[in-house]
Amino acid sequence: MSILDKKEAGRYKKLAMVLTQYGFEDVISASGLYRYLPKSYLEKHQSLKQNLEHSTYERIRMVLEELGPTYVKFGQIFSNREDLLPKQLLNELSKLQDKVPVRDDIDVRVLLETEFKINVDDYFLQIETEPLAAASMAQVYRAVLKTGERVILKVQRPNIKEVIEADIVIMKSLAKTLENYSSTVQSFQPVNMVETFEESILEELDFTHELNNLERFAKNFENEPYLHVPKAYHSLSNRRIICMEYINGIKINNISALDDLGVDRKALAKIGVDLYLKQVLEFGFFHADPHPGNLFFLPDEEQICFIDFGMMGRILTSERELLEDLILYFVRKDTKKIISTIEKIAVKCEIADRKKVEYELNKLLGEADSMTLQDIKLDEGIGKFKEILTENRVVLPHYLYMLMRALLIIDAIGFKLDPEYSLMSNVEPYINTIISRRFSPKRIFNKIVKRFEEVYDLVDNLPSDIKEILEKTKRGELKIKHEINGLNEIQDTIQKASNRLVLAIIIAALSIGSSILVFADMPPKIYNVPFLGFLGFVISGLLGLRLAYSIFRSGKY
Repeated sequence: MSILDKKEAGRYKKLAMVLTQYGFEDVISASGLYRYLPKSYLEKHQSLKQNLEHSTYERIRMVLEELGPTYVKFGQIFSNREDLLPKQLLNELSKLQDKVPVRDDIDVRVLLETEFKINVDDYFLQIETEPLAAASMAQVYRAVLKTGERVILKVQRPNIKEVIEADIVIMKSLAKTLENYSSTVQSFQPVNMVETFEESILEELDFTHELNNLERFAKNFENEPYLHVPKAYHSLSNRRIICMEYINGIKINNISALDDLGVDRKALAKIGVDLYLKQVLEFGFFHADPHPGNLFFLPDEEQICFIDFGMMGRILTSERELLEDLILYFVRKDTKKIISTIEKIAVKCEIADRKKVEYELNKLLGEADSMTLQDIKLDEGIGKFKEILTENRVVLPHYLYMLMRALLIIDAIGFKLDPEYSLMSNVEPYINTIISRRFSPKRIFNKIVKRFEEVYDLVDNLPSDIKEILEKTKRGELKIKHEINGLNEIQDTIQKASNRLVLAIIIAALSIGSSILVFADMPPKIYNVPFLGFLGFVISGLLGLRLAYSIFRSGKY
């Protein structure tokens, strides 16, 4: 058995034990996880009820916490997906925290020497042995380079990649089982959720992605006076270790420390929100986890600094234009165009009643219209908008859910810095910029050129397309697909009617045949009645009763 196989077996056993502990024996039974539990453990926990006083959703959250970093990360990533999960579960997932104990067995000096084939003393004056912070996938240590520069070393936890890969294999297996086990669970798309999570966490495991994100972010804001981007040291960084500048600042939500320095919190809130909106609307590349622990104020430089670039949101140019359209139509309260833009953006969209959606959006916009910008609560507005999407089975791209979550965090930070702050007032200048860009001669010219190219391509390809259709027609390969709604119901009705008609014919035949046998007075007889005739009447009578019962039960007679 390979190391990964052993880890998988161990994680299966752990999963089964935790699920049993929290009362999910039905899941264990359906998925076959009971095979990994000792008989003595099963006998001991057959009637375990100590955790059943908690709701199902509370127990799901407790299970994820108990299972460790991979499952906690999974819950955190999907804690804002109203389109996939019920609200009560999302409330529980939002409580998940990375409560990871510090590992004392990590020797940073040995890791550096192993990874980079260097003598650590040639590069560092000092490396602290006590970690500055511990997260699910890495621990952070302070150090001082030979040049005197203070840095941090973000070091991946030993064997964490193998553990996560084993967990994902188990998650996929369990997700497939649950999809087959329950139609309710199937509606949450567990397999798709695990695959999305796998892509996200494996990218985060490779620290070179974080370095690339940091470099791209620095390039976007290279001329920004109010933003400081940490310096990365590429010669001392790779897939498992990052060496970057140590940020000695004040957490953005440390109000007392900011007040002690006499910082203008109103101005700080505006600058911070402006910088974030610039990431989204100008560059389409934004920090997806801007919580207060990742956002600092540097008093000496009077700058804001983002840290931890492991999770970033990316918006393609075409998607950015649609996002701008959505913002503009919301401002103009044009519900028809809002719905049309949502349909273009959405990954999945099944709006059955457009009038109803228009009414709900008008109601939402009407409520906002009656308030001042300061009174508009972003969390309530986004919450109601998500509810409208969920009710109409609209699934947006993942980056939009990341963005909505991030904006709520930024909005909360801004409000804490300045109780009179309004994110909407910060958005107004960008709306003006969007409008002016929409009607700029350059953009109009580019649009005309693009449309001309599309028409040219259509005309250029038309002869070959027509030729291909004609050739397929000649070869009998042209297939036309028709889809008639309600056809299955019609087929079922015809099938039932046919079956009843056949049964009625059989009953009639049996009755007539039995009558002939009785009149023929054929032996053998029972009580002077021909036995075969009597048997035929009994069978036809029972079949007739069965047919009458089915007709009366259907209510269609």
